[in-house]
Amino acid sequence: MKVKDGICGFVVGDALGVPVEFCSREELEENPVIDMRGHGTYDMPKGTWSDDSSMILATMSSIIHQKAIDYEDIMKEFMKWFNQGEYTQYYDTFDYGITTSAALHRFNMKIPALECGGKGDRDNGNGSLMRMIPLAFIPNIDFETVENVSSLTHAHKRTRITCAFYIEIAKSMLSNDLTIDEHIKNAGEVIKEYYKDSKELKHLKHVFDDDFSAGIVSSGYVIYTFESVIYCLKTTDNYKDAVLKAVNLGGDTDTIAGICGGLAGIYYGYDNIPEEWINEIPKFDYVLKMCEEYEKILGEF
Repeated sequence: MKVKDGICGFVVGDALGVPVEFCSREELEENPVIDMRGHGTYDMPKGTWSDDSSMILATMSSIIHQKAIDYEDIMKEFMKWFNQGEYTQYYDTFDYGITTSAALHRFNMKIPALECGGKGDRDNGNGSLMRMIPLAFIPNIDFETVENVSSLTHAHKRTRITCAFYIEIAKSMLSNDLTIDEHIKNAGEVIKEYYKDSKELKHLKHVFDDDFSAGIVSSGYVIYTFESVIYCLKTTDNYKDAVLKAVNLGGDTDTIAGICGGLAGIYYGYDNIPEEWINEIPKFDYVLKMCEEYEKILGEF
């Protein structure tokens, strides 16, 4: 079940990164993450997932119940997470970004869902990229829909294109038996053609050119997050090494490891995710149940 591969791969990577979010690369070189930890940055129990996974689960819940992508309903589910702690393990919404918070406040003020996302240059954080993976499993998903789902919180064209690139890589992994390098290259060619008139493509040049010689910056800026994920996937050959490399880059560890883990989960499969990590995540059965329900509903698209 590929939904389980990708979603669980994401959640595990996210949970690995939560305790060390904002730690520097130098700190993690001295004390690298090698297994699931507890407490740390947010003083949460071992295996706690972040807003990233919660917003993924909220998206899946909306699609399951609506049997469609309903932008207003997705935002309503995000509000349940934001205000009531739904889709978290402890009903504790402990981590979210400024751009996401601002979008949800606009929605609360009755602004239409597709007009809520931040459109400024400073709104290019990774807060929509982190929650996009459920769309990869929807048959015949198009870039306009991917962009719209991003725009619920992050509406700048640069972020929307990056989300489309991410989903195109995931779709390639779901459909073709290729190397990771080939998946990324082929997806890049699709993106360059589809968005050929956009000036924003220049920001993805390092990924298109497979050139990371300028160094990896593992921050919450959407382009740097995406570059970090691609770098970790291209320089490892299994799920465990990919997500540990992502976490130990430091910075926005939960999001980078989550996104990397989602793609690595699809590529290597659920059975490649260390069982001992899965067993240390509270309420993981809830994630598995959501994956099963989501897989069933996709047949109705």
